[in-house]
Amino acid sequence: MYELPKTYDPHQVEERRYQWWLERGDFEATIADDGRPRYCITIPPPNITGSLHMGHALNNAIHDVLLRWKRMQGYNVLCVPGTDHAGIATQNVVERELRKEGLTRHDLGREKFLERVWQWREQYGNTILMQFRKLGCSYDWRYTRFTLDPEYVDAVLEVFVRWWQDGHLYIGERVINWCPRCRTALSDIELEQSDEPGKLYHIRYPFEDGDGYVVVATTRPETMLGDVAVAVNPEDARYQGLIGKHLRLPLVERHIPLIADPYPDPAFGTGAVKVTPAHDPNDFEIGQRHNLPRPVIMDLDGKIDTQALRDSLNAHDNPYLQKYHGLDRYEARQQIVHDLQEGGYLEKVEDYTVPLARCERCHTVIEPLLSEQWFCRMHEIAQPAIEVVKQGKIRFLPERYKEMYLHWMENIRDWCISRQLWWGHQIPAWYCMDCHPENFGEQGEILKREDPIVQKTAPERCPRCGSTRLVRDPDVLDTWFSSAIWPHTVLGWPRDTEELRLFYPTDVLITAQEILYLWVARMIMTGLYFKGDIPFRDVYIHATVLNKEGKRMSKSLGTGIDPLELIDKYGADALRWSLLQQAGMQQSIRFYEERVVSARNFANKVWNATRFVLMHLEGADLNALRQQGAQPADALDRWVLSRLQRATQAVHNALASYQFDDGANALYEFIWSEVCDWYIEACKPRLQDPTRREQTQAMLLYLFDQLLRLLHPYMPHITEELWQAIGATEHEPALIKAQFPVANLALIDEAAEAEIAQVFEVIRAIRNLRAEVKITPGAQIPAVWVNPTDAESAERLQRHAAMIGHLAWCAEVHFGQPAERALMNPASAAEVYLPIAGLVDVARERERLQKELAKLEAEIKQVQARLRNPQFVERAKPEVVQETRQQERDLLDKHSRLKARLEQLGD
Repeated sequence: MYELPKTYDPHQVEERRYQWWLERGDFEATIADDGRPRYCITIPPPNITGSLHMGHALNNAIHDVLLRWKRMQGYNVLCVPGTDHAGIATQNVVERELRKEGLTRHDLGREKFLERVWQWREQYGNTILMQFRKLGCSYDWRYTRFTLDPEYVDAVLEVFVRWWQDGHLYIGERVINWCPRCRTALSDIELEQSDEPGKLYHIRYPFEDGDGYVVVATTRPETMLGDVAVAVNPEDARYQGLIGKHLRLPLVERHIPLIADPYPDPAFGTGAVKVTPAHDPNDFEIGQRHNLPRPVIMDLDGKIDTQALRDSLNAHDNPYLQKYHGLDRYEARQQIVHDLQEGGYLEKVEDYTVPLARCERCHTVIEPLLSEQWFCRMHEIAQPAIEVVKQGKIRFLPERYKEMYLHWMENIRDWCISRQLWWGHQIPAWYCMDCHPENFGEQGEILKREDPIVQKTAPERCPRCGSTRLVRDPDVLDTWFSSAIWPHTVLGWPRDTEELRLFYPTDVLITAQEILYLWVARMIMTGLYFKGDIPFRDVYIHATVLNKEGKRMSKSLGTGIDPLELIDKYGADALRWSLLQQAGMQQSIRFYEERVVSARNFANKVWNATRFVLMHLEGADLNALRQQGAQPADALDRWVLSRLQRATQAVHNALASYQFDDGANALYEFIWSEVCDWYIEACKPRLQDPTRREQTQAMLLYLFDQLLRLLHPYMPHITEELWQAIGATEHEPALIKAQFPVANLALIDEAAEAEIAQVFEVIRAIRNLRAEVKITPGAQIPAVWVNPTDAESAERLQRHAAMIGHLAWCAEVHFGQPAERALMNPASAAEVYLPIAGLVDVARERERLQKELAKLEAEIKQVQARLRNPQFVERAKPEVVQETRQQERDLLDKHSRLKARLEQLGD
């Protein structure tokens, strides 16, 4: 028998047990059809820049609970881990490192810069995967994937080429979200949206003939340099007869038309909107409808570029244009507002709440910018992905995400897939310098993309003219483009692998709500398109982890908690338990360190209880006891076996429905309250009784065998360590692969549960009496009296008189009513009496009760005065009023009980 230390130290157990599982190959799937049912998860690949945060900890704890549960159910389990190259995030990190050396990526050039990024990745890129191991994640590490592995790159290029050949990709000019800091395009769902205080500027645009003006309101006056029209609604009566006239653009002195378009809302402001097609997506659409020019007024750094503006409009020089050239967009705003004021064009400025979009990586305000980019047509690709969800082939949990998914998919827009970065999957498109020499700059840079040659490998010659002067597109693909093919690609696609045949579709995707559109929807689309099948059957969206105050955890804001510190302090099992106890269908959970302390205490309770059982199994033949099994001798044994079946069923139902919190709470209640607090305590006299010892040992051995199995998916390290001491057999040498319990509903015994519930209620009533008169727990008292309410209860309680005496610390348990003075406590099946002679100084106890009653009466008076105050009842928050009413009820109840106790003491 394996000897357990007196106290549980996770540092001495967790790493050793994890290494033991690795050495045994317990996490490894069998890549063959061995007759077992199969279960597969591909984990959301964290960024290589990442470090374990509480969201990761929750996500991966959930993954591991399911994997361990299925493994114990006899499934052939494969879990594929991996990391994402994280284009923008990784490039930003390495560029920061270069800035410390006084360098930029351009100083190094593309090839040398990418060498530096790969070096960084080799040094830091697997950090987070090692941290997943600290959490206890039982992933098949042989299958660790990276989105820039050669095989993965090949798959990404295959997708791009096939979609191009199928007509889903195109090059187009659109107003895209441009980050001047990261210098790349971003999709709408890579932005942080917020409303922030700003200004609304009302600007007069004079008619060219000098007869009046039109007032236009804008939050971005710097973009007026690129205005090409002012639009009004054709139904707006204020502008009838004026449409078609020309206005003089303030400061710039360019003449622009007043046009009619359905976009402006006559009810908003003056009903007139400035049209800047290169810097606003709605203006771009207006420009398309009216064939307007699209001058760009900013460079890629967010600085005013009046040279490009002049060139695109063939405009004449203007002192204002020269003045603004090279200014940052916000400096230009200040200068332009000043000049408008000086020129008499600024009618008024109002405080205004401005909706702003920021880059989710660097938090820079996005600049809408006309740009030539690669796009993916989404409408056709989206249709099958809509249908499979409508048909129920993919479930969303919680179910409300189904409607959110469908709404987004049914209104899907084309996807901008190109990014102006160096780190990532470079677009497999080449352009011929001889076919279109006008599309190239002096340094061979691409000025315009036209007639791309799209293929997986570099072409030797242009298929049109035979030229060898070919230039590859410098852009890379959106990181989410490569992530979108994760489930089937990590299993070997586009090759026809055994892994794909066995494990695709996967079973569940566990992820956060923020990437429902960025990732989940796109995986469904690519899975259906390239594999002809759904990528997963369930999508479980887990909660966001908030801090104690309900704020989002953020390292930069100082509201975060480092899970690694908690693991070092309390152990991985405690952290897992504290998170899983709250992981159900709710979409936010509040997390704080005290929860981990409570989980650590629970682990200690399990450890100490198992040690107690082991101490009383010393010298016993465990194999013989296992063969004997659980043979209930009385109602208490039947009760604990019944409660075990209910706990087993609760855990199974919870895991099957992703209600991990329900399973954890059912186990906590069963192990702590029922097994440890009641059953073990009740067994202590039996273990000293030679006639009951062996049967009790067999019951305890079976009970702990079962509860360790049930608890293992949640707290794997401590349960495996305990299993090696109490449960390991030649047939089941490791708990990780031992059979998971199945509830035996025939053992649910409602009569035994009702009987023992009555006994425990009587014991609690005695304990409460003892506590009221300050008798130390565990100190023996001479006697108690139990007066049952009916004959059936009398028979039941008398059968358990010894257990009542033992658990209530009473030398004798009498039935009936005592003759002497006693305190009484009612229970549903009996009245309980505690004779006070020799136990209580009646005079002192009466004095204590009178003082407490006086104090209570003062509190009641104060609370009732608040409730009689109309101002409090009408003005206070409803929940505060409700709490005060409850406080009144609680105080009155306590007053009634103390008064009754005082009367029992007599004069």
